[in-house]
Amino acid sequence: MILEGNQRFVAGKMEHPNQAPARRDEIAKGQHPFAAVLACSDSRTAPEILLDRGLGDIFVVRVAGNVADQVVIDSLDYSVAHLGVRLVMILGHRRCGAVIAAVQGHDEEGDVGPMLSELRPAVEAAKKMPGDPVENAVRANVELVVANLANSKELGPMVKSGKLKIVGAIYDLDSGKIEMLK
Repeated sequence: MILEGNQRFVAGKMEHPNQAPARRDEIAKGQHPFAAVLACSDSRTAPEILLDRGLGDIFVVRVAGNVADQVVIDSLDYSVAHLGVRLVMILGHRRCGAVIAAVQGHDEEGDVGPMLSELRPAVEAAKKMPGDPVENAVRANVELVVANLANSKELGPMVKSGKLKIVGAIYDLDSGKIEMLK
């Protein structure tokens, strides 16, 4: 459903499902999203729009650089443990400003260091790769967040039992397409 929604978005044939007043009334007393998405807070990357979904469909957590600190992990755990989510997508995007700042070393004391320090492992991993350091760090960050969540005490047991799937993806700002990572 997620990828089909993105295909509609890319083609300009959005259906805007579950966005009518009847849906609002239906979910007013409780939510049962089918997926959770951890995405960057970048204004160009709203998951509900990129995935052509509506009210109550996806549980969205947004933070610059789509990093997973403890608050984010607890939020995703809530979606899984209490709302029944069985798919978590980590959605990075090309030309991410937070990743650019981390690659350029803007994580000094007094700057936006605590947020960017979460990106250090991805920046370090990207230094060993050929090609564009920002694009490599974007990809490495998504892969590291997927791995960290899959091994976390909160979500790891469900991943290991096969009850939860955590996937990584990259959004292309130019084409609108979401590329799934392995």
